[in-house]
Amino acid sequence: MKNLFKRNQSSFRQTEFNQLLTVCTESSDFLTFRLHDDAPFFVSFYKTLINPDTVHQNILAALADKKLTDLQVIKEKLPIEDLMITTNIADIKDKLMTGHVVFHEKEKTTACLLVPAQAVEKRQVAVPETEYTVMGPKEAFVESLDTNVNLVRKRLPIPELQMKELVVGTLSKTRVKVAYIQGIADPENINTAIQRIQEIEYDQIPDSSFLMQMITDNKNSLFPQLIDTERPDRVASALAEGKIAILADGSPHVLLAPTTLVEFFSAFEDYFYTWIIASIFRLIRVFAVLFSVLSTPTYVAILTYHYEMIPQDLLNTLVSSRSGIPFPPILEALILELTIELLREAGARLPTKVGQTIGIVGGIVIGTAAVQAGLTSNVLLILVALSALASFTTPIYQVSYAIRFIRFPFFLFAQFLGLLGLVICGCFVLLHMLKLSSLGRPFLEPIFPLRRADLKDALFRLPFDQQRLRPLQVRTEQAERFDKQSPPENKPDIDE
Repeated sequence: MKNLFKRNQSSFRQTEFNQLLTVCTESSDFLTFRLHDDAPFFVSFYKTLINPDTVHQNILAALADKKLTDLQVIKEKLPIEDLMITTNIADIKDKLMTGHVVFHEKEKTTACLLVPAQAVEKRQVAVPETEYTVMGPKEAFVESLDTNVNLVRKRLPIPELQMKELVVGTLSKTRVKVAYIQGIADPENINTAIQRIQEIEYDQIPDSSFLMQMITDNKNSLFPQLIDTERPDRVASALAEGKIAILADGSPHVLLAPTTLVEFFSAFEDYFYTWIIASIFRLIRVFAVLFSVLSTPTYVAILTYHYEMIPQDLLNTLVSSRSGIPFPPILEALILELTIELLREAGARLPTKVGQTIGIVGGIVIGTAAVQAGLTSNVLLILVALSALASFTTPIYQVSYAIRFIRFPFFLFAQFLGLLGLVICGCFVLLHMLKLSSLGRPFLEPIFPLRRADLKDALFRLPFDQQRLRPLQVRTEQAERFDKQSPPENKPDIDE
């Protein structure tokens, strides 16, 4: 009875395997052949997924003129690592579709020998495009997951750097790695990230940005709650702080969590300058973002309701610049803002050289023509251009989208309620950000809640010797980054 059950089970697996071969054979790039006429084994693979040199030089050449009696003999003859003999149809299917060569008997058994021979096509490591820095390393991630892991590991050559691999996507079978440093990262953060990735039910995951939208805490917010970076040095630094990194195969960007709002104003280049210069640059970025969001809505509010606040000399300039303009300030500002957005979107979608030309020439031509045609004022044109320029000062490009689109609610509040409307809209935005979190950690930390220990690397960056403790937000298991050092003794010079 037991032998009959085994035969029925083997027959069922054989039927599944034959069905798999039938489906694969319908594709023109699938090959199945014997090594020679009397060979008991067949060789099957997708020729577009394998490396021809590996197949011909390391596999076929090694088995030429050899007596092949079973799969174990073939396994011993091949000078290749990670060989596997299995009867699991799911494993055979997955390995076949990821560039493995399958040795099998077509009629007797479902046992197969899986030989790795993947063709790895990837671009070379290049200079970062969206996070370029004048000083510091010039390496950026690529679309190969293994290459990206290598870029991180060579900066953190410690066995405590752990990588948990997951497979996401019913069709794409995307490899995803969750990276962290054991003994430093909080296990709750690790488990939260892994659990959210495992719960993803989607057919295709082509990029890490898909993961970010699916595992983020608030999917309906304009503000990104995970950092998207292409710099390996930034990832290594974040891991050393106790954060979690999420790498996806096919994506040149890595996700970092948990994060805070102030980190979007922090460029990794800040750490290559002295702390005073780095702090000044961060304050400039904060001021630029506030100016980008509030400048044109403030223009609309003052000209609509509070023109008595404008000094007489400046009021004369504004009146003369707006003389003959048929539109109210709100409509005038919206026309210019939408024009800037059209130019920005067109420049991003066109080829590089053409896009640069469209952005510069189009802006000059359209702006000059709008002023000469009496559709807008010179003052507003300057404000809109400066606000568009200020929105690009954030080191993380993704947050610039939130800065660009958050201006439009401020326009509406400014039109109906003036400066009071700006205050009310600002309160709504602040309340929304207070409710945001990143992997369950407060998004506005260290300001709300106030944590003085984390202010050392927030809007200001203090010297390295004052950054002994890791951020409280990540709840790291090892709080100290280095031992507290006593100040050196003031020894007199030898000539004194």
